[in-house]
Amino acid sequence: MQRRILYILIAALAVFLAGFIPMWMKARDQSALREKAEHALTITRIVKDLGSAAIDARRGEYEAARQEASAFFNAARFEIDQRGQSVLSQQQRDALSPLLAPRDELITLLARSDPASADRLANLYVAVRKVLGV
Repeated sequence: MQRRILYILIAALAVFLAGFIPMWMKARDQSALREKAEHALTITRIVKDLGSAAIDARRGEYEAARQEASAFFNAARFEIDQRGQSVLSQQQRDALSPLLAPRDELITLLARSDPASADRLANLYVAVRKVLGV
């Protein structure tokens, strides 16, 4: 009788594992895909904020451009400061960091509605896209 119960328990465990293992593997794969998509989305958002700032500055919408430029600088700085948790590689972080140096100057130009800010943002946009490989 005890042997029969043992066989039933072993069979139940085998059935459980036969259902659990494929689902666990699928969940793990989906998690990796989700993480990869989140990384791509983060990079796209960073580039989008800077591109929007450049376009708005070119159109004379300096306040919107200032807010978008600020969002770009904040997001880029956050990713650089994340180090190992960042979606950016070490090489990308090292190349992006010096591009953030003119932050205060650009924000000030935008706050003053200076038309020169549009060209500066456009040049920064091209450089950032090159660094991030977008």
